[in-house]
Amino acid sequence: MTHTPPTPRRLVLLGSTGSIGVNTLKVVEHLNKDGHAIEVVGLAAGRGGDKLIEQARRFNVTTVAVADHAQREVISKQLPGVEVFAGDSAALKLVEQTHATDLSAAIVGSAGLPATIAGAQRGMRIGLANKETLVAAGELVTPIVKKHHATLLPVDSEHSAIFQCIASQAHDHPGKHVKRIVLTASGGPFRTATKEQMDSATVEQALKHPTWSMGPKITIDSATMMNKALEIIEAHWLFDLPPEKIDVIIHPQSIAHSFVEFDDNSILAQLGPPDMKTPIQYALTWPDRAPGCSDAMDWSKLSKLDFEQPDPRKFRSLKLAYDVIRAGGTAGAVFNAANEAAVAAFLDRKIRFGQITDLVADTLEKVEVKKVENLETILEADRTARAYVGSRVKA
Repeated sequence: MTHTPPTPRRLVLLGSTGSIGVNTLKVVEHLNKDGHAIEVVGLAAGRGGDKLIEQARRFNVTTVAVADHAQREVISKQLPGVEVFAGDSAALKLVEQTHATDLSAAIVGSAGLPATIAGAQRGMRIGLANKETLVAAGELVTPIVKKHHATLLPVDSEHSAIFQCIASQAHDHPGKHVKRIVLTASGGPFRTATKEQMDSATVEQALKHPTWSMGPKITIDSATMMNKALEIIEAHWLFDLPPEKIDVIIHPQSIAHSFVEFDDNSILAQLGPPDMKTPIQYALTWPDRAPGCSDAMDWSKLSKLDFEQPDPRKFRSLKLAYDVIRAGGTAGAVFNAANEAAVAAFLDRKIRFGQITDLVADTLEKVEVKKVENLETILEADRTARAYVGSRVKA
């Protein structure tokens, strides 16, 4: 029997120097050693620097993109023969002008939105590690994905878990028997803190996540549970579920990555150690599976799994997510942009931790929600929300 080599896949990685990007490249190396054929043909990063240059050399990448225009000359000198896109539209140009089959969207925030939409318009297979794409533009992105027959695969551990549980059901409409989905949350560094302790928390305290190792923005989102609020909205678009079918529960061990309850009251959960390489690999190999490069579960060391309801006084961000889904239109873009701006202000020590959610709630109340007509409608809502937060921070 003749062995047929796997069809080569050509991957563009947005956000290559972040934690998801670095782990994605580790997974690619692991899969290629296991007989897969994934060629990294494009890398995009915000500031780039030595890490981007090292990645481009290691994977023989011929095209890179960097948001910081000032780094273009430096990168070009270090990578002779490599095409370098630079500036705000660099990632978009990378996707539009690189012959690729797969896109890994791991740029933090709304910066990667135009490039991800371009990937959908090209009918690419998209591993979505960027919550903000569907939060800000789900109303725009999901029809584009369907129209151009693109494939959207969740990389967030929680949404990957839901996807794996639902995908095992009826093929004609996997979600039709879903009673509810439950997104698990670690509870972050302030799970056992009082509201008063949270409100006055320092940057250093908020960045001490008990389970996951992530970038600063995502870690702060975990501390406010704004990351879970974003995931509620993302799940609404990914799985076409109304808000009343999406719940959140705190699970500090981060072993059960989420679960699905079906109409017959049976529940499926996806479990595993807290390692992002697992959902990254599943998105790259779906619908197949391959030997994993993350650690296997050591059941002898697991004594219990705890679950508890989130405190609505401490984690007010969760209610805002349901408000955003019901409001529709540009509410998601306003919500996401306000949070990004507020987190940046906190990391710059311009506001207190407790003011992050207050600013987001205030922005949702004051900035007009409009019907989504096109990408510019979303980007305008994004700019307006950021400007409003900026004015409040100065005041």
